[in-house]
Amino acid sequence: MACKSVKELQEFVEQARSVTDKGKVATYIPALGKENPSDLSIAIQYPDDTCISAGDIEKKFTLQSISKVITLALVLMDRGFDYVFERIGMEPTGEPFNSIAKIEGEQARPLNPMINSGALVVTHMIKGNSVEERIERLLSLICEMANDKEIEISNEVASSEFETAHLNRALGYFLMEHGLIKEPIEELLDLYTKQCAIEMNCHDLAQLGMVFAMDGINPISGKQIIPKDIARICKTFMVTCGMYNESGRFAIEIGIPAKSGVSGGIMGAVPGKFGIGIFGPSLNKIGNSIGGIELLKLLSNKYQLSIF
Repeated sequence: MACKSVKELQEFVEQARSVTDKGKVATYIPALGKENPSDLSIAIQYPDDTCISAGDIEKKFTLQSISKVITLALVLMDRGFDYVFERIGMEPTGEPFNSIAKIEGEQARPLNPMINSGALVVTHMIKGNSVEERIERLLSLICEMANDKEIEISNEVASSEFETAHLNRALGYFLMEHGLIKEPIEELLDLYTKQCAIEMNCHDLAQLGMVFAMDGINPISGKQIIPKDIARICKTFMVTCGMYNESGRFAIEIGIPAKSGVSGGIMGAVPGKFGIGIFGPSLNKIGNSIGGIELLKLLSNKYQLSIF
């Protein structure tokens, strides 16, 4: 079963909105600190091109860490499985997404592509002769997945993030020391912060989720955008690592492949059924949308969405 009632979805949003005052918006990226913490919206995109939504779904927000999933898909298409996973692990981590702790061993290899250290290595692998060419390739893939050629980068957020990316700079230099990054760190951070600042609304995000839900096919265009095996790998990382170091709890309580970002976005992919796009900028202590998680709990419990 799946929710098809706009009225019921709106009721779920209002119910979940009641917990947003228990979280805080991200302020370590100054541009994100301007958001209204009580905002909460959702879009559910079905393969037959039906979309139901509730809340202010046209409000735009940046992908932040959600972009890591699409970048991984692009790089796997660019480089192949062996090349990528010789440089990055596949294991979850109990550490925060921006931690350096688990890469300080002998191998100095990031545990997975969803933490910042792993994401920097993945972004480094995007093919192209310039930052502009590389970000354009990623943006083109996202536009094709979302059926929206108007998706752009928020220059305000990219600039704000670049100027305050001190920890990511430290991670970058550490990874460079160990041979995992071989380009100027400022150039890589320019690319990475632009990647994170790709901006869209809930409907666009739900369409991205739908492509992963349908094994890489965009059912609206009928095109296989991402190879099936790569879509499967991405969904697996979404389950094991997609909600930062809250992924285990999320898998038990909600049980769908999902990826969050500190802007308050959550992309969900219910395999074979539909994609979900959520925006709720009030975050819990882990960095996930507190209202978004509550909303997904309500939906998963009512419609038994868990894949487990």
